[in-house]
Amino acid sequence: MLQKMKALYCNLRIKHKMFLLISFVLLVFSTGALALLQYAFNVYNAEIYRQSAQSLSVSSSSIENELRKMERLSYRIATDQYVQSYLLRLRDSETKYERYSVGMDLRRRLLEIGALDKYVRSIQVYDVHDKEYATGNKVVTLSRDRWQQIKEASAAEQGGVKWIFPDETDSAFVAARSVRSYLDASLDHIGTIAVRIDFEAIVANFSSTFNEEGARLVIFDEGERRVYPVDESLSAGHMPRMGHKGYALIKDEGKRYFTTYHPADHTKWTYMVVTPYDSLFTAIMSVRKVVLATFATLFLLVMFVGMRFAGGLTGPIESLNRKMKQVETGDFEYSDEEDDVPFSGDETGQMHHNFNHMMQRINRLIEENYKKQLVIKDAEYKTLQAQVNPHFLYNTLESINWAAKVAGHEKISSMAESLGYILHSSMSMKELLIPLQQELKIVENYITIQKYRFEDRLLFYNQVPDSMLHYQVPKFSLQPLVENAIRHGLERMVGTCTIAIFAKIENERLVMTVKDNGPGIEQPLLRQLTAGQYKSKGTGIGLNNIHERIQIVFGEPYGIEVVSEKYKGTEVRVVLPCEGGKSRDVQGFTRRR
Repeated sequence: MLQKMKALYCNLRIKHKMFLLISFVLLVFSTGALALLQYAFNVYNAEIYRQSAQSLSVSSSSIENELRKMERLSYRIATDQYVQSYLLRLRDSETKYERYSVGMDLRRRLLEIGALDKYVRSIQVYDVHDKEYATGNKVVTLSRDRWQQIKEASAAEQGGVKWIFPDETDSAFVAARSVRSYLDASLDHIGTIAVRIDFEAIVANFSSTFNEEGARLVIFDEGERRVYPVDESLSAGHMPRMGHKGYALIKDEGKRYFTTYHPADHTKWTYMVVTPYDSLFTAIMSVRKVVLATFATLFLLVMFVGMRFAGGLTGPIESLNRKMKQVETGDFEYSDEEDDVPFSGDETGQMHHNFNHMMQRINRLIEENYKKQLVIKDAEYKTLQAQVNPHFLYNTLESINWAAKVAGHEKISSMAESLGYILHSSMSMKELLIPLQQELKIVENYITIQKYRFEDRLLFYNQVPDSMLHYQVPKFSLQPLVENAIRHGLERMVGTCTIAIFAKIENERLVMTVKDNGPGIEQPLLRQLTAGQYKSKGTGIGLNNIHERIQIVFGEPYGIEVVSEKYKGTEVRVVLPCEGGKSRDVQGFTRRR
């Protein structure tokens, strides 16, 4: 899959690639900007939560303090010695008058203790006979079910406080406590206390820190039951995690709310502030919409400008591509309809200028090549005419050879025959590579002529194995080396000159060696020969000529190597590739290099 996508991308036009590049760059920058924007929103949410949590913590602490006061009030009443004595007398009283008198005393005592506190609606005290004695700001008579609920709940706590939530008959919170007798050390149950609290007044007084429009306080107890307000419409499914603090965005009945919740240490209740989302985030949502719209507009605008810019870059390249396709059809003298359109001075304009200039030069070169072909044809014609003289010389040597044979002059016949073979070989230029056997035959014919001149002073040995005679070598690659050995070795020494030819395979290369025992070559001259700086003074073929011909045919790793020391002879090595042993033309070999 990845390979297909890569191939598809590689085959796209340049302007489409630039379009993808611009889109990618814009997408990266847009993603980064939106990520920063989202980060800013998160920071804003965190700041809203911090402020809301701070207000919630203050409010919940204040409410908890008031609830603790109510608990202490109920404890104070339950442990008050006067209340204790009144309840004991009410338990043991036998007359209505006495009970009435003690009841009045009990009510006055309750007023003194705190029945008129601003958050206390009333204090309800019940004796063991379930007789109610109430006093306070808003005294009510509790229903039998309500009283039974309070009695059973407080009895289960065995003297501890128990909070009773409002119901349909009583809208007040009740801090209930069972009263145990400690004056006679019996700890018997002698009554029940119910401190009815105006919880709404407490919440209203300590929730004024919530300045957000529509914010309201919701309280849940540790049993996940809603404590306040009783008629809250928020569904139970949105209750916070009990015992944890934090914030969350919730949705209820199609509306979104921002909630902050905080657990209380004393009552274990969880306090939660619910704020309509719109009242908090209307401004930030407007900013978000404006930013997104701005980003979308800028994205489209930059894409439009980018495409125009890409078209300005790729247009000249596409124009140049059309010119090249026109030239590819062979129309070198095309008419450029866009030549009158001015191109810019950048690289694309220079490419058009260079292409036009190149086509003009190609046209001139074609014309010049056409003229040269005419000259070459004329030169070939003259060359064919010039070959008449060598053929005439060759025919003359053949006549001398037959005349010498008829007259019995074997030396003259042999020399004429050898010279004719060499001349015939030099005239045949069809094959640049010949078998090594044929090259050695040219050498042997040349040695035949030289032996008649130097007689016993010239000894020649052919040490080439028969298995290598089929290898292809450049024509006249050994004969000039033998000729140099005679000219620079035999002619400059007194005595017999030995010349030998060897051949071997070394490192997958064919190495042919022409070795003599002549006077050798001085080091300065040897360095000139190695560097190709020495120019032959004769009319023969020099070492540099052979070396260059070999490198032209086979490459730089091959050629001539000369090893020589003063008075120790000379060794000339011809290094050729082993592939040269296969029968084929030079052009085929060079194509496969």
